[in-house]
Amino acid sequence: MSLSIADSGIRLAVLCIVMALVATLVYRFTSLGSVRVVPGALVRGALQLAAISLILAAALAHIWSAILVLVGMFAAASFTAARRCGAGTSGAWLTIALASGIGVVLPLMLLSGVVPLEGIALVPIGGIVLGGAMTATSMAAKRGLDAVDDRYGEVEAALSLGFSQRDARWEVARTAASDALLPGVDQTRTVGLVTLPGAFVGVLLATGSAVQAGAVQILVLAGLLLAQTCSVAVALELVARGFVFRGKTVRPARVR
Repeated sequence: MSLSIADSGIRLAVLCIVMALVATLVYRFTSLGSVRVVPGALVRGALQLAAISLILAAALAHIWSAILVLVGMFAAASFTAARRCGAGTSGAWLTIALASGIGVVLPLMLLSGVVPLEGIALVPIGGIVLGGAMTATSMAAKRGLDAVDDRYGEVEAALSLGFSQRDARWEVARTAASDALLPGVDQTRTVGLVTLPGAFVGVLLATGSAVQAGAVQILVLAGLLLAQTCSVAVALELVARGFVFRGKTVRPARVR
């Protein structure tokens, strides 16, 4: 049993346009910002989804093309994480943090046999895990760098007590950076009670089986938690050791 909610007909287009117009009116009369924000975002999203739909239709047919899609997604995620944390070119080191997350989760899923080595399974699950790791990595790096900048007096105090540069920066950045894990943990705690995540809804609509949808969703959530934990830990280490730093400040010596 499957259920089709959205088709590509005129009703879908009209409904999306109406919702965008209503949101634009709210922007206009409440002075939330430019009235072009919502229409612009919707048009951009539609074009991107149209492009990726065409690409995936061809890519998912072969495992090698599916891997190429994942590589492209990984490159985009690395660039986005570096840009969001405001670390300039040093943000490229966050690629290691992302790789540590996705590099642990996907092999475990594939070797266990739970996720088949097929494009139709590899790309969606890999994309979800990669997206979660990207968000957590950029947030951890940004908050860690903010903490080091704002509380540098505490770093110097720790140094005066005999801490190494790495340990002093780690202690200051650790609490702030670990906050990047809270959204994923909260999502897992409230799943089914407050929200029905996309993987659950997608499988439910495609198969009509709530049990199968729940199994896929818990697999995705477990993978997200592991990937985000690994990525945040590595991102924090990179900040503490001075590999990732703010571009407008003097580069700290890489420390051990």
